[in-house]
Amino acid sequence: MKVAIVDYNMGNLASVKNALIKIGAKAEIIQKADKLKNFDKLILPGVGAFGDAVKHLKEFGLDEAILDFAKSGKPILGICLGMQLLFDKSYEFGEHYGLGLIPGEVVPFDKTKFDHRLKVPHMGWNELFVKKETPLFKDLPKAFYLYFVHSYHAVTIDEYVIGTTIYGYEFVSAVQRDNIFGLQPHPEKSHNNGLKILKNFVEL
Repeated sequence: MKVAIVDYNMGNLASVKNALIKIGAKAEIIQKADKLKNFDKLILPGVGAFGDAVKHLKEFGLDEAILDFAKSGKPILGICLGMQLLFDKSYEFGEHYGLGLIPGEVVPFDKTKFDHRLKVPHMGWNELFVKKETPLFKDLPKAFYLYFVHSYHAVTIDEYVIGTTIYGYEFVSAVQRDNIFGLQPHPEKSHNNGLKILKNFVEL
């Protein structure tokens, strides 16, 4: 089972690869679009701004390659910005269109709903509450802690929501549409819980 970690100059790639190696997975960091089809699973990580990420994906031809991979039925996992890229659009520094693999959009935290002590970005350990049975969370409890770093979050319909988190208010922190999965937190930074999620993904 071979896992491709997509390199579009926007990700924390080494830590994702190290986490996969730790669970015994065969993982490679891939930038060439035509090579993705040779892999069984695909992870789309990401750190930074949505608009820049989309631009880089297009420059490398990776946007079309990811869409083709999704159509093949093989599993995809988006992490943090990578999860946000799965949606239709984002309002981060303007309006930018994503991959459209999951209906919905990415919006900034609404600070009007916040306790004045809460800061943006949302950074640190927080609970993910499982909303739907999914192989991604196999053998994990109904609520568990993961590590977050983000200023924007996804908005989508309940059909695709498999996990939520509370920061000022409840927001979507994990999604699934068929073979497409997304996690707002960083499993590669989340110790045993994160490694378990990655193991579940690799074993799909």
